[in-house]
Amino acid sequence: MTYQKRVPLLMLLDSVIVLFSIYVGYFILHPYSNFYSSKLLLVSSLILLVSHHIFAFRYRLYHKAWEYASVGELVTITKAVTFSIVTAAVAQLVGVGQVHIRVLFLTWMLHMLLIGGSRFSWRMYRDRYIKTRNKKARTLIVGAGAGGTTVTRQLLHNNDVELDPVAFVDDDPRKYMLEMYGIKVCGTITDIPKIVKEKRIENIIIAIPSLSKKEVRRIYEICAKTEVEIKIMPLLEDVMTGKIEVSALRNVEVEDLLGREPVELDISSISESITGEKVLVTGAGGSIGSEICRQICKFTPKEIILLGHGEFSIYNIDMELRQEYGEHIGIIPVIADVQDRDKIMEVMEQYRPSVVYHAAAHKHVPLMEANPKEAIKNNIFGTKNVAEAAEAFAVDTFVLVSTDKAVNPPNVMGATKRIAEMIIQNMAKESSTKFVAVRFGNVLGSRGSVIPLFKRQIAAGGPVTITHPDMTRYFMTIPEASRLVIQAGTLAHGGEVFVLDMGEPVKISDLAKNLISLSGFTEEEIGIKYTGIRPGEKMYEELLNENEIQKEQIFPKIHIGKAEPVGASELYHFINTLEHVPLEQVKGMIVEVANSKPKRVVQLIK
Repeated sequence: MTYQKRVPLLMLLDSVIVLFSIYVGYFILHPYSNFYSSKLLLVSSLILLVSHHIFAFRYRLYHKAWEYASVGELVTITKAVTFSIVTAAVAQLVGVGQVHIRVLFLTWMLHMLLIGGSRFSWRMYRDRYIKTRNKKARTLIVGAGAGGTTVTRQLLHNNDVELDPVAFVDDDPRKYMLEMYGIKVCGTITDIPKIVKEKRIENIIIAIPSLSKKEVRRIYEICAKTEVEIKIMPLLEDVMTGKIEVSALRNVEVEDLLGREPVELDISSISESITGEKVLVTGAGGSIGSEICRQICKFTPKEIILLGHGEFSIYNIDMELRQEYGEHIGIIPVIADVQDRDKIMEVMEQYRPSVVYHAAAHKHVPLMEANPKEAIKNNIFGTKNVAEAAEAFAVDTFVLVSTDKAVNPPNVMGATKRIAEMIIQNMAKESSTKFVAVRFGNVLGSRGSVIPLFKRQIAAGGPVTITHPDMTRYFMTIPEASRLVIQAGTLAHGGEVFVLDMGEPVKISDLAKNLISLSGFTEEEIGIKYTGIRPGEKMYEELLNENEIQKEQIFPKIHIGKAEPVGASELYHFINTLEHVPLEQVKGMIVEVANSKPKRVVQLIK
């Protein structure tokens, strides 16, 4: 109904209620008092009618969406009715010298009952009849606290959302059998399968935004037994600040089930090192590099140089950052290959960054086993070029993005990354530039990682291919990995290899099973096929070998490894010989050097 039609209709309804209330009040009390004359009744009625409409407009009684009526609207009605009755009382006092309190009090009661009843009856009609007619999906809310009640209220008020909350579950025994918005707390989280069956639940919403990752996983595993759709609400701060909307509910993602909490960072120290500075990111179009750029831009650097070899990927991150930050930050896209030493020197001389994040690398293990020369050129010589250019032009901090595959590497990719670490460790000994490396495990959702592969296989109907049922890996999200890289730059003194405490490693098979379930399928429908370990792969990854372990944390969940580099003269002599080593020998040689002690490297070179 339009505003032009709704207001006159509500005014007419209220006029009838006002007149009805005062006349009924008069006739109820008439046998007990004859002080009310017809003239006084008429005048009081007119004054009450006019004053009611005045106060109704004053408190916007005709502008409320009554289908969402709650305590706030009841307070508004009380104010409008009470002030109109008070006005009539004052008029009586001035006109006849006395106030007929009993008649006015009874009128006030009837007025409140009928005005409030007329408004709230529309909400009841909407909630019961219209909602039933639309056949909304019956929904179970997990959590009867602030998050759960917020979601429930919005679901009840939003007729466009096809979810109908019919029950709560909560582990707080004090809430059992209590009702919020007319919906009962029917049991605890362990009762979910039983309640889903009894209440014919079609959707579950996990509405406890303060949950840890382990608790989310526990609840999800219980909910998954029901085979109904499962959604989760966003962060607690979004709920408490009122940012939460029903549309923000999302499906449970595999990142929610990792079972460990993300690292909290020192925002102030990061801000000090980046705000107002020039920053260069190599591999800026890649999964990690582009996220590093996004995170850096939040701290408003003076300029950010996006260096990458892929034209389209650099175009994408350049356009994205310009749209969001272009007014405040100088964004400079540079198409260049880190293997091109002259070009890298030219870029470094032209822009003179104070911080460099080196994320450009070849990272796919089986591909690098098949193409070892390319891994050497990009991961070793590319790192050497960028690091030496950074030193030549007085960069303050250089951060190398490394990997857990650099620990005891049996493959070319890991070996080249370990040698890249050795390069910057040696440079840190003599340079005024602070050179550091950051190791972390597999990154969920990055290009070439298992998650996109598994999703494509599931979409195609399966099977999901896994190399071995016992294969384990450390995992983290792209934003978390990127933040760790940035934090490492603020902690650096030079020569460190920073390592994140990534908790317990995750079985790839468990990851696949969770992803199949999250996609709405069973293992019988999709299936898992074990293909055998590929060349260069390890059954499990390590973040530090036994000689590198240092228990003390320099920052919550961040360790410094004691990785011992090969001496500079031996290392650079070895690197220079790589260009002349036959292809059939280079693979074994580089892996042995990456795993060897300095003395053994000298023997290998000879």
